[in-house]
This record gives sequence, structure tokens and C-alpha cells, in this order.
Amino acid sequence: MRIARFTTGEDPRFGFVQTENGKDYLAVLSGDPLYMPVQPTGERIEIGDGVRLLAPVIPRSKIVGVGRNYADHAAEMGNEVPASPLLFLKPNTSVVGPDDPIVLPDFSSEVSHEAELAVVIGRITKDVTPESALKHVLGYTVANDVTARDAQRTDGQWARAKGFDSSCPLGPWIVTDLETDELGVRSRVNGETRQDGNTRDLVFDVAFLVSYVSEAFTLLPGDVILTGTPAGVGPLVAGDRVECEVEGIGVLSNPVVRRSHDD
Repeated sequence: MRIARFTTGEDPRFGFVQTENGKDYLAVLSGDPLYMPVQPTGERIEIGDGVRLLAPVIPRSKIVGVGRNYADHAAEMGNEVPASPLLFLKPNTSVVGPDDPIVLPDFSSEVSHEAELAVVIGRITKDVTPESALKHVLGYTVANDVTARDAQRTDGQWARAKGFDSSCPLGPWIVTDLETDELGVRSRVNGETRQDGNTRDLVFDVAFLVSYVSEAFTLLPGDVILTGTPAGVGPLVAGDRVECEVEGIGVLSNPVVRRSHDD
């Protein structure tokens, strides 16, 4: 099942994404499936017909990132694979949706893309075991953990480098029934492939990550865990379009801009 958050110019709504005759439609829902029971309203809208897809979730609490969770990415950055998951936080103000601009921050001249599988938590989760962890997951979406690489090096901690506004594109929707053991994770910039990895190479798998994170933080419905990025991260400059893709979910595409102080 695919769950999208969208607008047609009014308040955001949710819908199940359905495919019919090669076209995607939204079966509009009443309410928010993250927090309450929902029912189809009977309204169906074709995607592309004045529909703007939004980030499928805006975490009310937090986004938990996992660093260096692919050995090849750790190596390309000159780092060892950590003995346990390396966690960091991104604020919910970093989230943008499909086709929203990634705004390069004034404080950085070296911003990179990072395509990732993202886990969306479905219920309150604390101190769960890896064996029971996936029962607490609503589904999965695509993330781009945009990173100001120069600030990451100089600051000594990653809040500014990974938490600036627009540094966490999510989308295009949440897929609820997905096996995550062997999924392609890719990125393209202006149509050129940059990353081509697979979740089978995760150092710590999804179930372990949910369990590990829940030992430190109580996870709330709508919280998001970013599972790490494979090798091939590279620079983004104004005018680029970056696409992140996870097999079985879809493609998340965003333009890159640098705004002047007059904007």
C-alpha cells in the first residue's frame, strides 16, 4: 500500500496511491493515517491533475540519522565503519517534499546529496527488540540526507551540517508493505548516476536500527529514521536537479537553488 500526502491548493490531505491503466490515482482519505483511523471518502484524483505531492510525513518529534552505515561510503569519506550505529538528529524544519527546492545555505560551499531508505515509525516505540521492531514501523519512503560537508568537518558535530532548512527531502509517498533486505538505493544529478547501492550492504539492518534507536529515544508516530547512504555522494550546485530512488518505493526529485539575500 502506498500512502501519499498531497494538496490541490487547499489544506494537505492523504490518499492511497492506486494505479489503473498505467496512471496513478489518489483515493482520498479522511484524516491522517499516522494518528487516527481513516476511511476512503470516495473521491479519486489523478496524480498530475493539479495535484502537488508533499512530504509524506512531517515528523512532530524528530528525524534520526544513521552515519556511515555502508562500508563503501565510510571508506570514501576516509572513515572506519563504526562498531555501533552512529546517530544524529535533524529537525523537522529540515523536511521538504517532492519538487521542493533544496536551498544551499550561505554558510557552506560544499553541499552533497545522500540517497537513503527512510523508515517511518507508526506507533510509540521504546526499548523494543530487533525481533519485534518492525511491528512498530508504518512504512518506508525515500530520503535525501543533504549535507553541508565543509560544516560537517569544521563543526565537530553535525547539527548545522545536516539540519539546515530543506536538508531532508522526503517522498514521494510511504510504502507500507516492503521487504527491505535487498533494495537498490540510487541517486542521479542532472540525469547522471552518482550512487548505485543496495540495502543488502547495510552494516546495521532496519530492524536492528529501530531497536537501537529506541533504546536512546522514545520514537513517536511519524518519526523518521534515515538508514544511511551508499558510496557515490557528490556535490550539488545551484541549477542542479537531484533524484534519489529506492527500489520498490519510487523517485524523489528536487531542484537545487541558492537564494540571494534579496529573495
